[in-house]
Amino acid sequence: MSAPEILLAVNGLAKRFGAVVALRDASLELRAGEVQALMGANGAGKSTLVKILTGVFGADGGEITIRGRACRFRSPAEARDAGLVSVYQDPALVPDLTVAQNLRLARAPLDAARQWLTELGIADPDVGAFVRDLPFQTLRLIDLARALASDPSILLIDEITASLPADLSARIFAIVRHWRERGRGVIFISHRMAEVSVLCDRATVLRDGVTVGATETARGSEERIVELMLGYEVARAAADTAPTPGQPYGDAVPALEVNHLRAGRLLQDVSFALHPGEVLGIAALDGQGQEELFDCIAGVRDRDGGEIHSHGALRRFRHPADAIRAGIVLVPANRLQAMLPQRSIRENVALPSYGPLSRWGPIAMRRERGRVENAIRRLQVDTRAESELRRLSGGNQQKVMIARWLASAFKILLCFDPTRGIDIGTKRQIYALLRELAAAGSAVLLFTSELPEIRLACDRVIVLFGGRVVREMSAAEADEATLLRAAHGLVARREDAA
Repeated sequence: MSAPEILLAVNGLAKRFGAVVALRDASLELRAGEVQALMGANGAGKSTLVKILTGVFGADGGEITIRGRACRFRSPAEARDAGLVSVYQDPALVPDLTVAQNLRLARAPLDAARQWLTELGIADPDVGAFVRDLPFQTLRLIDLARALASDPSILLIDEITASLPADLSARIFAIVRHWRERGRGVIFISHRMAEVSVLCDRATVLRDGVTVGATETARGSEERIVELMLGYEVARAAADTAPTPGQPYGDAVPALEVNHLRAGRLLQDVSFALHPGEVLGIAALDGQGQEELFDCIAGVRDRDGGEIHSHGALRRFRHPADAIRAGIVLVPANRLQAMLPQRSIRENVALPSYGPLSRWGPIAMRRERGRVENAIRRLQVDTRAESELRRLSGGNQQKVMIARWLASAFKILLCFDPTRGIDIGTKRQIYALLRELAAAGSAVLLFTSELPEIRLACDRVIVLFGGRVVREMSAAEADEATLLRAAHGLVARREDAA
C-alpha cells in the first residue's frame, strides 16, 4: 500500500516582527486524508504560521511546498487560488458590510456558502444582514462557510470551537471528517485536548516558535502533547500546582444577590447568592440566558424584571460605568469588545483608572504605574510587543483584560469564558489567580464553556437551562456527566424538587 501523498510541507519557517521573534524554525507535513492538530502554548507561533501559509504575512525564511511545488504567497487570494483557505481565530469579516458583500470580497460562491450555513445549523441565512449586527458565534460559522464554499484542498481552522456550544462543534467535526474522507487535508488548532484526541490523526507541537515534535493522537497521548508544549519540567510543575477550591467566607451579607432576574427572550427567572471569598460557577449550553445574566449584572443591558443587590444595596445599572463604580467588573469572552488594539499593553491595563479622557493621545501613567506593572508581572504578560496590544497572542490579550482589573479596585469579578482559546499552562495560571482573589475576599462569578474547569476553579456551581436555574451543587459533585445532564434539562428544576 502506497504512502499518502504529502499535500503540504513546511520547512524551517521564520518570522520576526521588530524585536519579537514569532517563528524561529517551524516545520510540519500534512498528508492527504489527514486531520492534523497544530498545538502550542499561547504565543508559540501557531497563528503566525497559519497567516504565513495563507498569505497574510510573508516569511523571513524557510520553505513551503504544496504537492512538491515550492510556493510563496503574497496575499490570501494567492493562497486561496493554490487551495489553502483559513478560518482565523477572530472572524475576518468587515463589520460595516453585509454577509453577502463579505462573501463577494473573498470570491466565495453565494449559493455554496448558503448551503454550508444550512449544514452548520443556520436555516435560511439572511445574507443581507450587516456583520456588525450578528452575534459572535454566528460570525464564526459565516467565516467557516465562506472558507468551505471555496472548496479548498487544505483547510486551516484556528480555535473555531472555543466559542461554540457542543451541538455546533459536533457539526463542525462532521464537516472536518467529511473533508478528510474526500482526501483533503485539515490543520486544526485547538487547546481542547478532548477534541484533538477524537478528531485528529496527528499533532505537531510548537514551542517558542520552534517545532519541537509530532505525535499520533491515540488515547493517552495528552500528557506527551502537554510535555512538548510546555517542556517537561514546566509540565510537571503545572500538574503539581493545580489549584483546588477553597471554602467561601460565609458572610451573612452576600457580595452579590440576584433575585428572579429576567431579560429578553432567554433569561427567564434566575436567582442566586454569591459570597465574598467564593468562586461561583455558571454552567450552561449555548443560549440558556448566561450572556444576558452577565450583561445585566455588568450594566451592559437593562433587565426586564427582578433585582440585583451588591453588598446589601439594591442596584440599577444603566451603564457599565455604574457597575464599575459599584465595584463590579466584567472580563468578556470577546476580548475585541474590551480592548484598544492599537494602544500599548500598559495603556490598556491602566484604562479603567482614569475618568473621561480630556484629550486624545498617550495616557499619562505616572500615578498608576506601580499597580499596572504589578498586574502585568502577576499574570506574566508577554511584553515583547509592548507597542500595540494587537501584536500579542490571543492568550496574552486575555491576560491583559484580567490584568486591567487587577490594577483597579474591585469587589466582584465577572468572568465570562475567560480561558476560551487559552493554552493549558495559562489556564492553570488563571484558575490559581481566581482562587487567590477569592482568598483575599473578592467574589468571582465564572461562566465557562469547558465543564472540567468547574471542579478546578469553583466552590459551587449553578446550571442554567431555559433561562432558569435547574441545579445547584458543590464543585466536588460537579463531574462532567452530572453537569451535562443538568445542562440538557435532564433534572427536575430546583423549585420543583424543593
